Amino acid sequence: MEVWKYIGEYDSIIFGTVIGMVLLVIIIPLIRKIRDRKLLKTVTSLNRGTQSERDLVLQLLKYGIPAQTIFHDLFIEKNNGEFSQIDVVVATTEGIIVFEVKDYSGWIFGNGNYTHWTKVLAYGKNKYRFYNPIKQNQNHIQTLRKQLRQFEKIPFFSIIAFYGDCELKEINFVPEGTFLVKSPRIFEVLRHIKKENEAAPYINKNEIVRLLKQAVQNGESISKQKKHIENINDMLGKDRIFD
Repeated sequence: MEVWKYIGEYDSIIFGTVIGMVLLVIIIPLIRKIRDRKLLKTVTSLNRGTQSERDLVLQLLKYGIPAQTIFHDLFIEKNNGEFSQIDVVVATTEGIIVFEVKDYSGWIFGNGNYTHWTKVLAYGKNKYRFYNPIKQNQNHIQTLRKQLRQFEKIPFFSIIAFYGDCELKEINFVPEGTFLVKSPRIFEVLRHIKKENEAAPYINKNEIVRLLKQAVQNGESISKQKKHIENINDMLGKDRIFD
């Protein structure tokens, strides 16, 4: 009887250990997810922008960048009344960092001077062209620079962040102050910018924060979102194609 008693106690210990491990496997990721959602909400809403953009915001927060210096999904109004949509902007001591987020798979080929780049899938069987993200973000920065006079003397840095299962196969002629990076190495770029640059000559930081906050608020407007989409469709001319 003593033997069966010990066997029963041993089985109970094993069972309890297994249950505990199962609970840890379930609970720990759940706690982490709740914590991440709470952290993300210090900057943006849980359904705003793309998942990759929100992942970037979360990465920046976990890196230690203050929430009040991160701005997500900005709509900058241009002189013609249209809007330029920017994924993420971070105001740092060294200057303004403007992020363009791409979520691609396959091989990426591009030249900083060319209008279009190429994405290759299925080992070369399928090829797709897309607008040069360097030029795309340069346009965003130019629009942003025109908003305030003090921006004329403040450095701007362009970071094209690639998420997804893609490989930067052959990229050349990347302008100074522009960085292309796979998402796991974003912090290396941030450290490089901080190391290689002095403090920016800000005149009025509050003015900059007000501008960027207003741009975020613009993106919350349904009418402005709709107008932006209409402008893009008009530029692409899809409503003028009859096949």
